[in-house]
Amino acid sequence: MISPNLPMGIFLFFQIVIGMLGNCSILCYYVTFLFSRKHLMPKDLIMEHLTFANCLSIISKGIPQILSDFGFKESLDDIGCKFVMYIYRVTRGMSLYAMCLLSCFQAITISPSNSRWMMLKHRAVKYIGSSCLVNWFVHLLLNIITPVKVTVPTYSKNVTNMNSYGYCSWFAPRNMAIALYMFLLCFYDGLCLGLMACSSVYMVSILYKHKRQVKHIYTAQHFLKVSPEDRATQTILILVCTFIISYTISSIRVIFTTYSKVSVIWRVSIFIFLEICFSIFCPFVLISNIKCSFRLFLPFCGKS
Repeated sequence: MISPNLPMGIFLFFQIVIGMLGNCSILCYYVTFLFSRKHLMPKDLIMEHLTFANCLSIISKGIPQILSDFGFKESLDDIGCKFVMYIYRVTRGMSLYAMCLLSCFQAITISPSNSRWMMLKHRAVKYIGSSCLVNWFVHLLLNIITPVKVTVPTYSKNVTNMNSYGYCSWFAPRNMAIALYMFLLCFYDGLCLGLMACSSVYMVSILYKHKRQVKHIYTAQHFLKVSPEDRATQTILILVCTFIISYTISSIRVIFTTYSKVSVIWRVSIFIFLEICFSIFCPFVLISNIKCSFRLFLPFCGKS
C-alpha cells in the first residue's frame, strides 16, 4: 500500500540529498586544507564544527522521517530511536553554540582597532578550537537523559505523558526534576540566542558606520566594492537569520507536539524540512563566501 505521505517524503529526500552534498563539499574543502598542511583560520575552525554538526543533524532527523513517509513506520527499533534522537539533540545544541560563537567572533573581528573588544580577539583565537571540542562534550552530557525518554512508537491511548513523533515516541513526565532540566536547556538556548542577536545588531551598526565613512572618502566606483570583512559579516548575518527562523520553528513544533491534543499535523514532513532548513542551506551560503583555490586541490600546478 502506497503511503499518503510519499510525495512529501520524496520532496524531503531530494532536499536532504542537496543538503548533504553541500555539507560534504565543505568538509572535503577543510579536509584538503588539513592534508595540505595549511593552517585554518579561527573562523574556519568554527565552520568546520558547524558543518559536521549539520551533517549529523540532517542524517539523524531527516532520514528517519523519510523512511516513515515511505511507509516504513517501524524502521527503527528501541536502540535506533534512542540513538538518532540523542544524536539530533546533541547536534542541535552544537549548531546553536557554533553559530553563536561564529557571530560573536565576527563581531569582534570587525570591531575598530581602538575598540576594547579587539583585546579579546587574540585571546579568543587561542581557545576557539578547544572550546568547540569542550562544547561537544558538554552537549553529550546535557542530553544524556534523552535516550531514557525515547522509545519505539507507542500508539496506545492508555499511555500517559507519551508523545509520538511518527518514527519514535517521547516520554515526557511532568515533575520537578524534568522541569528543572528543561529550564536549564531553555536557559542555555536563550543565552546563545541572546548573544547571537546582540552580536548581529552590533555588526549591523559597525557596517552602517563603515559605509558612511567610506562614502565620504572614496569615489562611487570604490564604494561599490565590498571588502572581505563586509562580505563575511553579511554571510554570517544571513546564517544567523536563517538559523533563528529554523530554531523558532523547531521550538514551536516541539511545544505543540508536547502539549497540543491535535499534534499530528506537526509531524508532517514540511515542518521537518523547515526545522532542518538551516542545515540544508547553510553550506551553500558558506560556499558563496569561500574562495577556493585551484592550487589547494592541484598542488602540483606550481605557482601562478
